[in-house]
Amino acid sequence: MRHRLKDVAERAGVSVKTVSNVVNGYQHVRADTRARVEAAIAELNYRPNLSARNLRKGRTGVIALAVPELDIPYFAELARHVVTAAAEHGWTVLIDQTGGGPEQERKAASGIADHMIDGLIFSPLALTADDLAGLDGMPMVLLGERVDHGPADHVVVDNVAAAREITAHLVGLGRRRIAAIGSQRTPEGASARLRLAGYTAALADAGIAYDEHLVAPAPAWHRADGAAAMRHLLTTGVRPDAVFCFNDTLALGALRALHEAGLRVPDDVAVAGFDDIEDGRFSIPTLSTVAPDKERIARLAVELLANRLTADPETPPRELVAPHRLALRESAPSRRS
Repeated sequence: MRHRLKDVAERAGVSVKTVSNVVNGYQHVRADTRARVEAAIAELNYRPNLSARNLRKGRTGVIALAVPELDIPYFAELARHVVTAAAEHGWTVLIDQTGGGPEQERKAASGIADHMIDGLIFSPLALTADDLAGLDGMPMVLLGERVDHGPADHVVVDNVAAAREITAHLVGLGRRRIAAIGSQRTPEGASARLRLAGYTAALADAGIAYDEHLVAPAPAWHRADGAAAMRHLLTTGVRPDAVFCFNDTLALGALRALHEAGLRVPDDVAVAGFDDIEDGRFSIPTLSTVAPDKERIARLAVELLANRLTADPETPPRELVAPHRLALRESAPSRRS
């Protein structure tokens, strides 16, 4: 049997309004009255009807998260953190996979907007600022690098700085023929362009000439693409002594290709990735990588969305930079190792 607010009021000997004030956190309730109401709630195992409460406020208690691919572990791990952070606000999260193409993203965003949701956390790969402005009226927080200074609040990682740091680490290991896997020239490849810029800057810092033969494109950032790109690099005649992969799934594929070629990691070729997915902590060897603070990214996005729901609509969008660090493991260990 599901108890109602009225049942709690009768058990506590107070009015329904008083119970409502306690449930909704109203501060001006006498301590002894609050204690009686809380005891009655516990005795009856009363749970507020959040849907009804939110609808009375003009809210549904549901937000949406739209990401390109749930098969990419980074997005799956990020989604878990968003769900956890949203739960602290009493929100349920509707998760959608867009596929990363312009039409798919447009349809996904439009479809989500048609649902009864309070706001959207969106990681677009293809849509522009103008496209997103067409979703006017929906509280939204953007993730990723596709849109800078766009129409919504935005949480980013400093991809250039992070890529520069991990490449500089490879240089510090004494590597000079450092390859890069994951370049993309499509509009969807904003992250790839920023990470390539960081890689190039680190080479310039070290006085190492940029060699286009050591840069391998990857149409997608999956394990198979990383393996194929690594095999290609090994046939160029300029065998790398290190490789920076633009995400960890590419790096896991590269590790496989190096193993098949009979090369030792890190002795022959050091390998580094980007994202710090859980799989990289269990690969052989374990994977050195850039570790964006995924939990912090999720919390910042959820907090921005919560603030946007109560902010003046004319409040300018904010852009927040989430922290990152280097997680140095066996595939490109610390110089002290």
